[in-house]
Amino acid sequence: MKYLKYASVGFSATLIGVTLMLSSSLMAKDEKVKEESRLEALAKFTKVLGTVEQYYVDDLKIQEIINKSIQGLMANLDAHSSYLDKSHFKDLKMQTDGEFGGLGITIGIRDGALTIIAPMEGTPADKAGVKASDIILKINDKSTLNMTIDEAVGIMRGKPGTSLTLTIVRDGESKPIVIPITRDIIKINSVYTKTIENENILYIRVVNFDKNVVKKTKEALSKNIDIKGIVLDLRNNPGGLLNQAVGLVDLFVDKGVIVSQKGRYKEQNSEYTATQAGTFDNIPLVVLVNGGSASASEIVSGALQDHKRAVIVGQKTFGKGSVQVILPVDKEEALRLTIARYYLPSGRTIQAIGVTPDIIVYPGKVPHKENQFMIKEKELKQHLKEELKKVDNNTTKKIENKTKIKDENIITEENILNDLQLKSALDVIKVLSIKE
Repeated sequence: MKYLKYASVGFSATLIGVTLMLSSSLMAKDEKVKEESRLEALAKFTKVLGTVEQYYVDDLKIQEIINKSIQGLMANLDAHSSYLDKSHFKDLKMQTDGEFGGLGITIGIRDGALTIIAPMEGTPADKAGVKASDIILKINDKSTLNMTIDEAVGIMRGKPGTSLTLTIVRDGESKPIVIPITRDIIKINSVYTKTIENENILYIRVVNFDKNVVKKTKEALSKNIDIKGIVLDLRNNPGGLLNQAVGLVDLFVDKGVIVSQKGRYKEQNSEYTATQAGTFDNIPLVVLVNGGSASASEIVSGALQDHKRAVIVGQKTFGKGSVQVILPVDKEEALRLTIARYYLPSGRTIQAIGVTPDIIVYPGKVPHKENQFMIKEKELKQHLKEELKKVDNNTTKKIENKTKIKDENIITEENILNDLQLKSALDVIKVLSIKE
């Protein structure tokens, strides 16, 4: 029996050895096939480059052909990957620092069309009347069909004080609209706060996610400890730095996953979680979003929604849930490459889907009667006769033009009546405060 046992073990070991040898042989064969296929593809690419260099109607230098090849490759991967040449790489650095030259809009490709994600508040584009979801048909006289994002940015940015025109297609308009805009230095105040008139409610507006968002928001919250509610306005916020989005959620959530990202390789996967320290978790919170809320804005609103920490009010967000990294090619050029996708705490994705608000409210004014002067019909004729006597006797009252100095740090009732989404958010805060 011992002999048979040892013989069985020896046979098993031999079988395992043969299996490993066959597996190694197959793997080596697969690697060889892959390498041959790779060399064939590179040879094909080299042949195409040579053909273009030799026969194209214009005399293109090989460097130009290579650059155009890279641009075409990146543009065909997805709407957010791109090749950053020297000028575009420099522009990107300036933008993340919070100051740059141009119009003040964030653009993207949606359904193959160059689309405005959002105009940045207070910038030339915003003042000129550009709106989120406008489709750019032409920049000056140049069509945007098949134009990349970087090409469009390159045309729109220029010397402050110079002008250009955007021809846009807007939903609800019967024909394209031409909008002239004068370029300027874009300085973004990423966060500002106001209080609601006669209400102990704090309004926090986050314009974009630059490096100062968490710091400024934390300062505002620390100065307003006794408030009964917060309205966090992320409308027309095109996104920005991921760590600032995570940090902003962490101010309101004390535990659990905020966002995760999953890519092709394990090392590209990561998970960001909330910490308990410094959390403002007892204050009713409402977040305002719309079609111009993208990327980092969607992470914040979606995470707060999944944690049931905030009520989301407004319109469905843009739907950009992919992760881009900047990979240098050399000291002056780089690739912006999509390496992963974002996933919210519930596991749902943002990409091409967006965040649907808990309460959908479209923009507009609050329906109300501005003039509360009421008079019965039977009294009207007699009343008007009396008013005419006053006119004839020069007893009309002259209204003095007393301009009321407005406090820029207070949102007035007039402001609220002109913003139905904000009014809805304030109503939700009041309901949540009663519940508390």
